[in-house]
Amino acid sequence: MLQIQPVSELRNYNKVLKQVKKDSPVFLTKNGYGKFALIDIEQYDEFTAALEIVNRLKKAEKAPHYDYDKIKGKLFS
Repeated sequence: MLQIQPVSELRNYNKVLKQVKKDSPVFLTKNGYGKFALIDIEQYDEFTAALEIVNRLKKAEKAPHYDYDKIKGKLFS
């Protein structure tokens, strides 16, 4: 279940931080709109690692691709 609280709840930040667990972030609103997300540091590390993989894959998609059979034919002919 989503945990959504107004940012004013940070006055008692220890209470809010106790609610933050892996796979259970706390979302903070400001003036009724989503503004911040508090997440577990382990989950943050996983997110940044996954984002790095996605960025590398996108970069690899743009790089030139080589056909294995054509290269093999050139090497062994």
